[in-house]
Amino acid sequence: MMAASETPTALGDLFVLDLSRILAGPTATQLLGDFGATIIKVENPKSGGDDTRGWGPNFARNEDGTPSDLSAYFMAANRNKQSIAVDISTPEGQDIVLQLAARADIIIENYKPDGLVKYGLDHATMLKKHPGVVYCSISGFGQFGPNRDQPGYDLMAQGYGGVMSLTGDPEGPPTKVGVGIADVMCGMYATIGILTALRHRDKTGEGQHIDLSLVDAQMAWLINEGTNFLTSGEAPKRRGNAHPNIVPYDAFETSDGHVLIAVGNDPQFARFCDVIGRSDLGSDARFQTNTLRIEHRDVLIPQIRDTLRGFAKADVLAKLQGVKVPVGPIQTVPEALQSDQAEARGTVISVPTDGIQDGAVQLLANPLKLSRTPVQYRSAPPRFGQDTDAVLETLRTSPVSEDS
Repeated sequence: MMAASETPTALGDLFVLDLSRILAGPTATQLLGDFGATIIKVENPKSGGDDTRGWGPNFARNEDGTPSDLSAYFMAANRNKQSIAVDISTPEGQDIVLQLAARADIIIENYKPDGLVKYGLDHATMLKKHPGVVYCSISGFGQFGPNRDQPGYDLMAQGYGGVMSLTGDPEGPPTKVGVGIADVMCGMYATIGILTALRHRDKTGEGQHIDLSLVDAQMAWLINEGTNFLTSGEAPKRRGNAHPNIVPYDAFETSDGHVLIAVGNDPQFARFCDVIGRSDLGSDARFQTNTLRIEHRDVLIPQIRDTLRGFAKADVLAKLQGVKVPVGPIQTVPEALQSDQAEARGTVISVPTDGIQDGAVQLLANPLKLSRTPVQYRSAPPRFGQDTDAVLETLRTSPVSEDS
């Protein structure tokens, strides 16, 4: 059940009991698993496991061509884990989870606040039994507060937390980010919190409870727009691809497509104007500094747009790159993942998977590149309940008291 990796890992001595599902919690446990931690993912047999196993339409195919229980969504956050099918609503299921908890360094769950109390698996009970455990609870709005009992979904977190009001065309409706970024960022905050709590545990022997909400995490990553409001008292505006504090910084149309331009300082602006044949803009007193360019944004940007429509996209990219003005293409997902940059950096990985067509699944790699304790892809996302028998056999042959 807890076989050590052949290569030393940073977290290879950690055991994680994963009671989470969907995206935020699984993102955190996948990150821990990537660096060697043993992850036992508990899935509900009544529902067929993690909700995202059925979130199609894209599924890895079984050898006979039928869809497997490995949806693309599920695979995005569940490699390097073992799956056991356990019904925690039954005494037998609770006993299994309690036995696993007795071995755990980390427990992570995303039930509604107090949702595990009736099963005796809540943080207060677990910490009383196992004072050294790090117990992380993820919920929509947190363990306390007026909205604690509201359900937590990425869409609602983006809406409640403010980022949707900043995303999308200025004349269009509020728009969510194209991926579940509130969930993913919450999972990253969870990982940081867990590692911080482990550092404390290693020094003092004390575990602790981590209370983390999607909305708290989402508000935290409002970053400069949040502090813009706190500093000025003015609500930030939706600007599409433009930047509230830098001008020009936007997507611009050329004769055959769009490019991204981000002029970060005044010397760059002067070079930018020279390259596009608008030295008059570079010498205009209204545009000499970034502060002035922000003030006169509505005058400057239309002139830049009109000018760039006369250039070919490749020309703009080459010329601005040549004078070190930040510029780039807007790639589709296929273009990004099939680019020479992605190939060089190992962005896409192939992980062997039994029972699947071609014997492997394609996944996005962990972006962290550590020189001493690199990421390891020990196992593909698990089939539902595939490790139940092996885990239960280990519990039977190597018992550990839940009160130890």
